Amino acid sequence: MVERKYLINDRTVSYSAGSSEKKINPPELSIVIPVYNEQDSIQNLYDSLTAILENSGKSYEVILVDDGSTDGTFERLEDVHLKNSCFKVIRFRRNFGQTQAMRAGFDNAKGDIIITLDADLQNDPADIPAIIEKMNEGYDIVSGWRKNRKDNTVSRKIPSIIANKIISSLFNVRIHDYGCTLKGYRKDVLDNIELYGEMHRYIPAIASWMGVKVAEIVVNHRPRKFGKAKYGISRTIRVILDIITIKFLISYSKRPMQIFGLIGFFSTFAGLVLTVILLVQRIFYKMSLSTRPVFILSIFIIIVGIQFITMGLLGEIMMRTYHEGTGKPTYLVKEILD
Repeated sequence: MVERKYLINDRTVSYSAGSSEKKINPPELSIVIPVYNEQDSIQNLYDSLTAILENSGKSYEVILVDDGSTDGTFERLEDVHLKNSCFKVIRFRRNFGQTQAMRAGFDNAKGDIIITLDADLQNDPADIPAIIEKMNEGYDIVSGWRKNRKDNTVSRKIPSIIANKIISSLFNVRIHDYGCTLKGYRKDVLDNIELYGEMHRYIPAIASWMGVKVAEIVVNHRPRKFGKAKYGISRTIRVILDIITIKFLISYSKRPMQIFGLIGFFSTFAGLVLTVILLVQRIFYKMSLSTRPVFILSIFIIIVGIQFITMGLLGEIMMRTYHEGTGKPTYLVKEILD
């Protein structure tokens, strides 16, 4: 018999644990759902999720992250939690964005498989078993493909198609629908990814440097019943900027000199060649340089090239300081057979 003492509200409470004490195992499956002003969808979401998860044969938890909702969403989430303790609620003090809501859910998820979906009922919880089945085939990430998407063509479909083609070509991860929130992940993959900005959509691309196995399945997509979309065509610029950031992080974050140095080398070389040509014209052909702006341009190009090379050197120093100071490795090990 072992006596344990706990401090609760400044009061010491003793607890005797014998051989009958049981260890609580973590759930096999975690569902992470960011929620923002979706009060009318919560009850239908709870009913459909419960029906699917109770028949899945797996222990589960559902993490609902209230991203600073200003309507009655949190009160509805409280009701859901009281009905079923497997439904956990995280409430932000204000709206931080969908990516940070995802990050909070990932940080608190305990399941080996983590599945994300939207709270607006456009993602169908009935597709969850198919995602789990696909992951059981050995995939690290399974992404949903809204092949018959029920959204506005101009503001949602066309920008999404263009972005998906660009991302697939840049990162060699062939997915038709990066923007679909309905995805399945291995927890060990997410543990090695930090999310910023609005990058939750591009986790398969970010994780590509880890050598993950990615699959895609067609999922059902339903028209929105309640509320309204939280973003439109204005996010296209943010998507482009995120793509540039991800490409740099994946390809050059550990070797910044190779991108900045390359630009600097060609810039400096072009400026030097142009300067030599102008000097030859001045010395041998007596052509005046004072009235030719191209001479100033050549000097400017050389200076810009030197600055890019300097940026590359500073980037290398910062990268090495970061990895050596934090002890974070530049590689990831999947398993060791010893």
